[in-house]
Amino acid sequence: MIYQTKKRFGQHFLHDPVVIDKIICAARLESHQRVVEIGPGLGVLTDQLLKKAGRVEVMEIDRDLIALLHQRQENHLIIHEGDVLKLSWSDLLTDPPYSLVANLPYNISSQILFKLLDHRPLFARMVLMFQREVGERLMAQPGTKDYGILSVLCQLWYDINKVVLVKPGAFNPPPKVDSLVLSFLPLAQPRVDPVDEVLFKKLVKGAFTQRRKTLRNSLLASGFKAADIDVALALAVVDPGCRGETLSLPQFSAMAKAFLAIMVAE
Repeated sequence: MIYQTKKRFGQHFLHDPVVIDKIICAARLESHQRVVEIGPGLGVLTDQLLKKAGRVEVMEIDRDLIALLHQRQENHLIIHEGDVLKLSWSDLLTDPPYSLVANLPYNISSQILFKLLDHRPLFARMVLMFQREVGERLMAQPGTKDYGILSVLCQLWYDINKVVLVKPGAFNPPPKVDSLVLSFLPLAQPRVDPVDEVLFKKLVKGAFTQRRKTLRNSLLASGFKAADIDVALALAVVDPGCRGETLSLPQFSAMAKAFLAIMVAE
């Protein structure tokens, strides 16, 4: 079967054996482990995962690629058919912890990350490939232009390290940008106390809603009350005139504590 890539799925199939080897090494798989792969494509990375892990569960939306996967007839390969963003991970992945190893579809990589953050207990280690720009955002520090929502939320829960920079020629068809493979190791405890996860996430998203505006105005635009903002930022000793991109994890934690105290008092 000759397969034609489909642009709507953002398909760029990795074929470089050196890059694949570095991904497998970073995953540190053992024969008893269970691994998940999102978007296996033509299965070049899948081949290596099957050699290393006790069970490989793949998520794929493309019917043609699903047909190719079924042809493998591997006893320890499980195929989950459908849109990774719509599949119920909790219902499908019933034997955690898993390792997650994947060349993520670039057009939905951020959405996948948000879903991963909501399903953290499922995964003991992750090795993921992103468009370089997205990967650099995840490792960005406060005060830099790349620092944003996912920088804060991912660094709250994970140690993130660069595995390898990947050039376009490692793929077929080659993308127009470089790629970056990162490893994510869950922390035993969050880097700071998020206080309340829903509130913490709302605050982080609010701080970056309008990056050019001050923190106070950005939080206002996100639905926080002006009076609550003024009191909370004073309690947290955070300058209302600063911008979200300057805030550290401890400052976000202090803000969450202050807002929660106000909510409890009301």
